[in-house]
Parts: sequence; C-alpha cells; structure tokens
Amino acid sequence: MTGDPAGPPLSATERTRHRRLREQGRADRADLFAVLRAGLVAHFGVLVDGAPMVVPTGYGYDEQHLYLHGSVASQSLAGPEPLACVTVTVVDGLVLARSVFEHAINYRSAMIYGTPRAVADPERKLHGLRCLSEHLAPGQWDYARRPSRKELAATRLLALTLDEASVKIRAGPPDDGDSPDARLGLWAGELPIVAAWGAPVPDPGLPAGTGLPEHIGAREGTAVYPAPPPAS
Repeated sequence: MTGDPAGPPLSATERTRHRRLREQGRADRADLFAVLRAGLVAHFGVLVDGAPMVVPTGYGYDEQHLYLHGSVASQSLAGPEPLACVTVTVVDGLVLARSVFEHAINYRSAMIYGTPRAVADPERKLHGLRCLSEHLAPGQWDYARRPSRKELAATRLLALTLDEASVKIRAGPPDDGDSPDARLGLWAGELPIVAAWGAPVPDPGLPAGTGLPEHIGAREGTAVYPAPPPAS
C-alpha cells in the first residue's frame, strides 16, 4: 500500500520532536510513507511484564495505520496492548570521513509511537494482512491461497495509528570537507549499499512444469530498496 502523501504534517510531540541533528528531521507525511515503502523489517518495541522486548517483524500499512502480525501465542502481541514504539530503518551506505569522529551512516528512518489495538473484525483483519503481504511481495495476495478461518483465528493482527511519528534522513558526503582535516590528503566519501533481488529459487517439491509467476520473476535484478533521496 502506498499511503496518502498529501495528508497533514507529522506530529511534533515531546516524543517525536527532533532535538539533535535537526537538519536531518522531516515533517512531511510523504517522507514517512517513503520510508515505510522502502523498508522491509520493522522493530516492534513494547514492555512485557515490565521488561523491554524488541521484535523484528514484517509490516504493512495503509493511509492511517501500520499493521503487525504474529501468532496469538506471541508474548509481544499479547494484550492488553501497552504503548509501543515501532522503528523502520533503511541503511543506504557508510560515510567515511577524514577523521573517525566525523564518520556516519546514510540512512532513512521512521519512529512511530502509539497504543496498538488488536484487529478482530474479519474484513478489517483481511485488509491488514493484505497490506502486509502486498508490501513485502506485491501481487502475491491475489496469487496465493487466502487465509482460512482457522488460520485467521490463529493470527493476531495489531494496528498502530500513524498519528505520532518522527522521520530522519541522512544523505550525502562527509561533513568535514571544509575543516582543517581536509588538508590531510586522506580519501573521504561515501560507500553506498546496493542490494538487488536475486534469481527465484523454486521449492524442490514443485511438480514439473509449475511456472514462475510473472510478479515474482519481474523482481529479479531490481533494487531491493528504492533509491535514497538526494542530499539536501
């Protein structure tokens, strides 16, 4: 799902207000959706029995919600749902400066706060699961078998509103080009990370003649992460 880039600006609460490196902060809702679109894994942070637990998980989203799913037996998804923090980060490369102090990482990140609610309505649950499936593997929801009632009952889906979110992006070269270190004669620059989808590997148990779906084959050789934004 793409989300609505024309929505209201991101909230600026005490939790999401940019205090350090404010020049990397973004306030447009379109920037939030751009990070969600680019990422694949979210880190879901929540307190369980008074102890912090951070779970890496796939996610989906629509114009107003982030969706996370898992087994009904999962501790991190067990209710009642406390305040949670979900982060999504895309690493675009290393920034290698002339001094170790100025080294950095080019990245895109989103941090979302909220109280997740369990989605019980079957139609809303299917909608959230479709968002998750289509974000990770576009076209697969219409290709593969849909969840059965038994599978839906065994799946817990959480919805987290996008009302309280913070976005930061760093792009571009090192920041020490106009410092005294620039006269050291050392190489400095960026080391980009370029990831592409490989050739699909069929299940050894596939019957002979089972064709590769076009929506899967079309991803081979394409970029895993959309191109990062240009340096501001």
